[in-house]
Amino acid sequence: MDNEDTPSSGSHSSGTRSSHPSAQSDPQRPAASSSGTVAGPGTGSTTADPAAVGLSRTLSHRQMAMIAMGSALGTGLFLGSGQAIAVAGPAVIISFAIGSAIAATIALTMGEMASRYPVRGGFGTLAARFLSPFWGYLVRWLYWFVTLCVTGAELVACATYLQYWFPQVHLGWGILVFAVAVIAVNLYSVNSFGVIEFFLSSIKVIAVLAFIIVGLFFVFVGTGSHPAPGLQNWTNDGGFLPNGIGAVWLAMSIVMFSFGGIELLSVSAAEAKNPARSIRVAAQTTIVRLAFFYVMAIGIVVALVPWQSAAQADGVEQSPFVRVFDYAGIPGAASITNFVVLIAALSAANANLYASSRMMHSLSVDRLGPAFARYTTRRNVPLAAMSLTIVFIVAVAILAATGVGNIFGLLMAIVVFSVTLVWALILVTYIAYRPTRDGLETFHAPGGTVMAVLGLIGLVFVFSTVVAVESMTLAAMLGVPAVALMAIAYAAVFRRRVDAAEIDESFVEAEQARTLTD
Repeated sequence: MDNEDTPSSGSHSSGTRSSHPSAQSDPQRPAASSSGTVAGPGTGSTTADPAAVGLSRTLSHRQMAMIAMGSALGTGLFLGSGQAIAVAGPAVIISFAIGSAIAATIALTMGEMASRYPVRGGFGTLAARFLSPFWGYLVRWLYWFVTLCVTGAELVACATYLQYWFPQVHLGWGILVFAVAVIAVNLYSVNSFGVIEFFLSSIKVIAVLAFIIVGLFFVFVGTGSHPAPGLQNWTNDGGFLPNGIGAVWLAMSIVMFSFGGIELLSVSAAEAKNPARSIRVAAQTTIVRLAFFYVMAIGIVVALVPWQSAAQADGVEQSPFVRVFDYAGIPGAASITNFVVLIAALSAANANLYASSRMMHSLSVDRLGPAFARYTTRRNVPLAAMSLTIVFIVAVAILAATGVGNIFGLLMAIVVFSVTLVWALILVTYIAYRPTRDGLETFHAPGGTVMAVLGLIGLVFVFSTVVAVESMTLAAMLGVPAVALMAIAYAAVFRRRVDAAEIDESFVEAEQARTLTD
């Protein structure tokens, strides 16, 4: 991972600007900067050297919005919501509303920073600049681990949905089948990934809208064989708060998994054609859609199906959304819904595999990760970085095959624990960034520092469930030593590899890309 390992023909973050004279002499010519990202509009075409380390800017603003939506709108809503309902009953609606508000603070503050500085490494590079290199290092490693676990959880969900039709297919084999599909999509090129992710995310967005419309009809109108229940199921079986107000707090340990993925707004900024516009549009639309989808959809689920029937405290064999249509007795609708939620999970796995490879590539280029992970293919795909995620996927499949109990629930808990730390560091970074604003950001987070502080309070509220939720306690037992090891590794090895000039180079490339597309 030292300098001599760097391929001479590829761009590297430790290189100097003088190594790219053409980029300086001709500002209109897109070039692979020292930050390792190909500036300018790029087409995702091949590079001259297979050992290149650059990424390409080919994502449109619609693709970016759908990538973030694809990561967040997945298993947390369609499958994990059953566990949240089991904890809080109908009051899970409050948990999702609080979760939406917390997620909004993350998306908007992160979006403002990324609209000004669309750097490779996303919020990790921003933390290195505005906090310290250590925090930039830590938040990137934490987020890489988050994306690993989310990818694994989404693939477990895909295999679980498959068992709705084919119960004889073992969970482990199902995981591997769907893993091959998302790996193939990610391997081709970032542009093809963006197109496919846009398509997959569009399917589930349309499906959720259809579910809401049909659900509202059954809730308030009904049919002859299924009279409209109205909102009486919200208060039946023990009332709206059957397990008390404390259950709303406990459910947050599950609910916040649903919002994991909004960070992709920042990560994907390094591959956006027009980062200033793309990030503004993506940040503003994504959080509104997610809040509406989550709160409305969960409200309909607990209105149509008694919460004790929708709850899945002992397993994840079926989505609550499938149970809604099973309960209503609509022929074939349950299978259609199961197909949609499978697509949703597949889309989220696809998006998180993308995120994990980009984050590890960023770490490697900055010499804060394995040296081999810096290499990209001729299509600018970080295959070497992606291989580490593939190894983890295989491990998840093996664990599932050996019958490890509730692997999905454990992965969810690890994600919530880790992503809470990531989000907290994003908000702290924003607080440090705020006084440095120069007016060139394309939109402003409403409330500014006050909103960021409120978001931090909300995250403390979520993180405190570690003392009461068994899976969160286990996640902390794994997570705290892991963070300590990361800190020790930084002090012993990586601290000497950090160069402030390298961080500055990432900002130089981002500024070039931003100004070229203004």
